[in-house]
Amino acid sequence: MGIRASSQGLQLLDQLREKKDWNRQDYRWEEAARVSKPTLKRFWRRIPIEKDNFIAICQSVGLDNWEQIVDNSPVHQKAEITSSINYDDDWVGRAEIIDQLVIKMRDSCRVLILTGITGIGKTTLAERLAWELKEDFPKCFIVKFDSQENTDFASVAAQLLIGLGETVTSEDRKEAQRLLNWLVSCLAENRYLVVLDSLELILQGNIETGWSDFQDDYWEKFWQKLLSINSCQSSLILTSQDLPAQLEAIGSRYPKSWYCQHLSGLTELEQLELFEKIGIESDSESDGVNFLKRIGAAYEGHPLALRVIGGEIVSQPFAGNVVAYWKRYGYEIEEIDQIQAETELDSRDDKLRLDSYNRHLQRAVKHRVEKTFERLANDIFNAYQLLGYASVYRRPVSETFWLRIAARLGWDEDKQQAALDALRDRYLIEEEIINDELLLRQHNLIRSVALNHLQKWNNER
Repeated sequence: MGIRASSQGLQLLDQLREKKDWNRQDYRWEEAARVSKPTLKRFWRRIPIEKDNFIAICQSVGLDNWEQIVDNSPVHQKAEITSSINYDDDWVGRAEIIDQLVIKMRDSCRVLILTGITGIGKTTLAERLAWELKEDFPKCFIVKFDSQENTDFASVAAQLLIGLGETVTSEDRKEAQRLLNWLVSCLAENRYLVVLDSLELILQGNIETGWSDFQDDYWEKFWQKLLSINSCQSSLILTSQDLPAQLEAIGSRYPKSWYCQHLSGLTELEQLELFEKIGIESDSESDGVNFLKRIGAAYEGHPLALRVIGGEIVSQPFAGNVVAYWKRYGYEIEEIDQIQAETELDSRDDKLRLDSYNRHLQRAVKHRVEKTFERLANDIFNAYQLLGYASVYRRPVSETFWLRIAARLGWDEDKQQAALDALRDRYLIEEEIINDELLLRQHNLIRSVALNHLQKWNNER
């Protein structure tokens, strides 16, 4: 769905925009083409956009023959394992952590695990590290766990071995120990970087009490063997909402070969940079900046929460007016401030664990998402409906799947696209390119809230 520009075409547009003294996300360009900032960003990231928007972007900068920059190359089908890394233009901060972790990965670290509450940026950081290390590890494979189905070791190991170019038979799939030895051997003898995302989905536990042990004992055996062998050319990056107890116990015996990095929120400067990336501009001495700082502090720099709030601010009716947003919804932030103050008082209790406070913040973020859903239902009910019905998708899917849902609801094409754009503008759906195909997904936290709303609709019928 939609069209995208070629790499050569973007070079031509760069020359034309420089003559107008525009940057790639210039507000004057948005106004001239009558497109949103997210649409302009997607254009420059070579993500397919609507034809009318594509033409308007080209013509507003002086390129009438827009067809000459269209990329007509074929789009490949989505693979089960992603073997390509995309640079995130919207990346903000974490520079010091990245430098430290890159050094560790280039040294002797075989297993790096990134932990932290949902939405804190673990997946994004893992992909950023993979990008930084692409010259050190020519081949990278990203395995995304998106449910608790087919996550036993044998299933995942077979899938990964196939991704590495090995031939796995149906008989091989029945022998978990054979697959374990085979996978460890491949990783030891070849220079691969493997990212295992959302590891908590192969652990036993839940969001309230935390995840602790692997559901399948062969996962524990795999980490034991991988960390104990004398040499290994490959490295693995894991993301998980909690540190698996068994992996921690194994890793503690091999401190040079494994490392755990817990992620907290963005710093104040990083928060303001994130708001700016979203499209919120405020003078450093203005009340707007002070309000943005208070919002960032209330959610402790939680990237997902700030993106959702930023999406509300840049959308109608506020159109980037931070002061107006604060006058309308600042009381919500003040409520969070009060909750945090109460939590700080309770922290004198020696039994209170730091991760308990993190779960408390996670619930606060979920409350923020619920508020956003309520406002979306009041302002753009079609977008609210689409977000709920599309929550059934466990994996990233093409835009076509979302539009099919909208078509079943009886909407015309304009109504379909308007709902989808509203979700994009509010950062309630995420975009990623896998094997040159644009896919849409909901963050786990967004999806969990959307599923709850969908269940309520079904119960009310």
